[in-house]
This record gives sequence, structure tokens and C-alpha cells, in this order.
Amino acid sequence: MSPPRPGPAADREVVYGRNPVRELIAAARRPVHEVRALPQVAGEHWLAGLPVRESTRDALSRWARSAEHQGVAALTDPYPYADPADLLHREGPLVCLDGAHDPRNVGAIARVAECAAAAGMAIPRRGGPGVTPTVAKASAGAVEWLAIARVGSVAAFVHDARSAGRLALGADPEDGEDYRALAWPPDPVIVLGSEGAGLRPRVRDACDGLVRIPTAGHVASLNISVAAGILVFEAVRNTN
Repeated sequence: MSPPRPGPAADREVVYGRNPVRELIAAARRPVHEVRALPQVAGEHWLAGLPVRESTRDALSRWARSAEHQGVAALTDPYPYADPADLLHREGPLVCLDGAHDPRNVGAIARVAECAAAAGMAIPRRGGPGVTPTVAKASAGAVEWLAIARVGSVAAFVHDARSAGRLALGADPEDGEDYRALAWPPDPVIVLGSEGAGLRPRVRDACDGLVRIPTAGHVASLNISVAAGILVFEAVRNTN
């Protein structure tokens, strides 16, 4: 076996994990330049026709920069972000993140949005992760299908969405209307704040209203990705 080559160039990245690599290939939104896999994975049928190099587990971990590769990783181009304005013309609810910091949460929310056939997701250009390989792994490859845009100002994007005829609903664990009693509008924007601080005041003020998920246990709030799942699927259920 030839020695491992250096890591990817700055204009390329390595997506790792079985589902993320599968969806990268299936979605075909960005090219697959090279695949590296453990010998027991390299011959699997879904990798047929691709440039696959066998690798050891340690070498693959170094190349993917993660030990969570599940035996396969692929070299591809950087993530192709959508135009924020284009999201506003798509049918279905939009998810907008106001400063979620944990890439695993961002990936899990992207998975929720894609599974619900949401119109897309907007994330801040600063103050949160972009669509990194960690986000792709946490999304189980959903980011390869979902339209995700980066926005310079979350508050400005919410204003633009309202100007386009969408109602923006900010998620708040303590304030707002019970999501079960809400008369859900068509194609809402569901705005979720950061894991600790919630919505920033400017973003909160930009929303048409607030929505909450009542809890009955001792813990006062849900994980942000769980909250996203409840609200997005409720929006879809009530507007179909």
C-alpha cells in the first residue's frame, strides 16, 4: 500500500461516514474526487465506478481528521450554499438558526429539515459553524439534499422573509403561544436561537410572534434539534 498523501487542499474537503458519503454520491451536487476506504468497505457495490483507494483505519482517521469515519471518506468540493433570496421562493417551512454553535446540533436540525421536506435552512455567516464535515456527519448526509444559505444578518433575512409573505415565528421555551394551539400559517419561517442564550433581542423583535413547546418534566427546555423537529413537523402537518 502506498503511503498516505497529505490532507486535502484548502479548496476541497473530506466528507466522512457511511451515510454522508452515500448521500454525497447520490445527490451529485458536488463532485467526488477520491474515496478512501477500509478493505472490507472498498468493494461495496455503492462505491462501484468511483476512484477508491484502500486505507488502514489509522491512515483514514488522519485523512478524514476524525476517527468517526465508519470505514469510508470522500474528497469533494466545499459545500455549495444556496442564495438566501432563492430560499424565499421555495414551498414549505424555512428553518433559520440564530447562532447555534454546536455543529452536531446544526447537522441534526438539517436532518430534521430535509426529512420534513422543508424549503431550506438559513444559518449565520458568523457566530456559528458552516456546513463542515462534522455537520455533514451529524446530518447523516441530509445536507447534500437540503438547500442551506448563509446570511450576513439573521434579523435582515427574517425581515426579507416577511416582505416575501412569510410569517416568522421565533421559538422561545418560556414565552409565546403553545405550538399545539397555533393557527400555523403556510410556509412559515421557524427561527431558533442559540443553545444557551436563545434568540437575540434584535432577531426576536424581527419575528411576527413567538411559539413555545410546553414541557411537563423537571428540565425546563428541550435540545434545540429536538425542538426543531417538533416545530417543523407540526408546521408541515398543519399546512399540507
